[in-house]
Amino acid sequence: MATNAFAAGAYAAVQGIGQNAGQAGRLGRPEGDTGLPDFSAMLGSAIGGVRESGRAAEAQAAAVAMGKADVVDVVTAVAESEAAIETLVAVRDRVIQAYEEIMRMPI
Repeated sequence: MATNAFAAGAYAAVQGIGQNAGQAGRLGRPEGDTGLPDFSAMLGSAIGGVRESGRAAEAQAAAVAMGKADVVDVVTAVAESEAAIETLVAVRDRVIQAYEEIMRMPI
């Protein structure tokens, strides 16, 4: 279950992708490019977000072990991490499905 904080973080991440579009790697891009980030940059950003979500969950768990945080914070961080991983897996599955469908197309 996605929380408000997770939704706000996801929205901020998407906004960051749009703002950093001009700074995305331009290697191999055509001259008439719209300035939007390429698929690999967006995928890298998504994986980075999942990684950071996992690190935040680990940090909260360590804080609880030391007695510096509440268990509710750990549960929330783990739930956000789980939602991010499930989203990433769903995107991966859709990409694989699209690839398989393209491979089935007659030439």
